[in-house]
Amino acid sequence: MPTSDHPARTGGRVRSQDAHDAVLRAAAELLEEIGYRRITMEGVAQRSGVAKSTVYRWWKSKPELVMEAFGQLVEQRVPAPDTGDLRADLLEFTRGLYRIDAYPVRAKALRGLMAEAQLDPGFAVAFREWTDSRRGVVAELLERGVARGELAPGPDSEEIADQLFGVFWYRLLTDRPLTPEQATGQVDRLLAGLTRR
Repeated sequence: MPTSDHPARTGGRVRSQDAHDAVLRAAAELLEEIGYRRITMEGVAQRSGVAKSTVYRWWKSKPELVMEAFGQLVEQRVPAPDTGDLRADLLEFTRGLYRIDAYPVRAKALRGLMAEAQLDPGFAVAFREWTDSRRGVVAELLERGVARGELAPGPDSEEIADQLFGVFWYRLLTDRPLTPEQATGQVDRLLAGLTRR
């Protein structure tokens, strides 16, 4: 029997979370189906079955909504690895990035987001926050490597992220092949540079 310390669950919070997840799922689906420019908050509300007023209460703008949805999707598809070994972590992460070549719809959506970030200053802010979060994964992997004694203290995580993501973005935007097998050479070259330092 419920007490004052443990009130009975009404299910409201669960329903609210379900609706929240439905909106994010709808935004991610629409991004890959029709691209960022054609997404509307109304369309997301309709797809998710959640009232438009509720969508606007949770997200003040389309960039905020779309990048949260896309960011959540990417974290699920390419999570931050923790194998206990820096090389293995970097390989797993980079291979995850490079798998996008096998999914042309995802690659097209990501190219569209990059293009939009160059054209729309408002969207650029949300896009930059997302890219910074992915760069943060690299910094986290390096910090663990230092803590385990695999790297000397003080690696320049910004420069290393530039090298790792630079190849990814260049190949993605110029429609050059990206395969998980290519990750091994890139990671080994990156680590060789760090060891020499």
